[in-house]
Amino acid sequence: MKNLTKLEKNWILYDVANSAFIMMVSTIIPIFFKALTTSAGISDADSTAYWGYALSISTLIVAFLGPTLGRLADEKDKKKKYFLIFLLLGCIGCAALGFSFDWLSFIVIFIIARVGYQAANVFYDSMLTDITDDSRSDIVSSYGYALGYIGSCIPFVCAMAVVLLGSNFGLTSQTSILIGLLITAVWWFVLSIPLLKNYKQKYYNHEIEKQSFGDVIRGLKNTLAKVKNNKPIFYFLIAYFFYIDGVYTVIEMATSYGYDVGIDQTQLLLALLLTQVIAFPFAIIFGKLTNKIKARKLINISIVGYIFIVCFALQLDKAWEFWFLAVCVAMFQGGIQALSRSYFARMVPKDNSNEYFGLFDIFGKGASFTGTLLVGIITQLTNSSTMGVGGLLILLIIGLIMMLKVPENEADN
Repeated sequence: MKNLTKLEKNWILYDVANSAFIMMVSTIIPIFFKALTTSAGISDADSTAYWGYALSISTLIVAFLGPTLGRLADEKDKKKKYFLIFLLLGCIGCAALGFSFDWLSFIVIFIIARVGYQAANVFYDSMLTDITDDSRSDIVSSYGYALGYIGSCIPFVCAMAVVLLGSNFGLTSQTSILIGLLITAVWWFVLSIPLLKNYKQKYYNHEIEKQSFGDVIRGLKNTLAKVKNNKPIFYFLIAYFFYIDGVYTVIEMATSYGYDVGIDQTQLLLALLLTQVIAFPFAIIFGKLTNKIKARKLINISIVGYIFIVCFALQLDKAWEFWFLAVCVAMFQGGIQALSRSYFARMVPKDNSNEYFGLFDIFGKGASFTGTLLVGIITQLTNSSTMGVGGLLILLIIGLIMMLKVPENEADN
């Protein structure tokens, strides 16, 4: 960390900020949602499916918004503006979750908050090209995920302490959840301030001054045409669509799935907290390994790791197996996300980075939509969460095959 610039540290700090929300989405929020649906007489299988649909809907919204917003943000000094708008939407939505008293209003507010989180990340990820150079992008991106994992444990532990111990101080379950969500929202916004204060857009499209919606659509068509003719970017985006599906779905559905197969809530929370702690060093290790092993090869190794994880999850029914699975996920999740982000950043034109990252986001979010929707549908049709998770194997294998087809390019140097 001592060799990082001030701006690189500010950028990394935002990963610490927004990871607190994802930690809540992976742990306390779905458990609270399960409690709301149970009290409403909804079965566990239907509840898991509804949660998957909520994740899919929010993802689909951002998938449609991403490229358009990316094109607009490639104007001079616009990236920070759009980033702030969606940051505020996410933080306010996170806090508002604590004021919902039934499962339907809860899920609507959750979709709004998650749209804010995901859309803000479109602009945040594209800032990587502005705050560092290609030779440092792998390690900077890896530090972002690594410190995000460990940093998110601080507000999470505070929130969990309030939820678990609140009754001792006369707090209701609803009030305890509200306080936990407020802690998360405040943490998210306050740690974003240094980046908002110091970031300046370095690269932008010099040909763009002010765009109409028609200009945006025509520009997107031109970008899609360029991507289609650029085989490394084209094949990588297809591969990314499939393999990141498994990554996002495992992260987002782990708690709900563990609940369905009978894992105790306390065991679920502690195991997922362990995941954050272990993911911290492994994300940094993957970043440093790029000095000796190409990022592409490390991504492929991580995909194989996730194939093993999904296979193991199919027979999961004991607490120790969930703990083992949590450790395995921790080993690969930070590395594959960080290296995918930095690998793509080295492939794209810097002046149009936000537009390309809009496409990167639509492929990533489209994958997340497909995965969670697939799990939801199969779970409801078979009345089995295990069968739903099994569907991810096909997507991971296709992702690996397509990744092997990505032609050698400058990002491999």
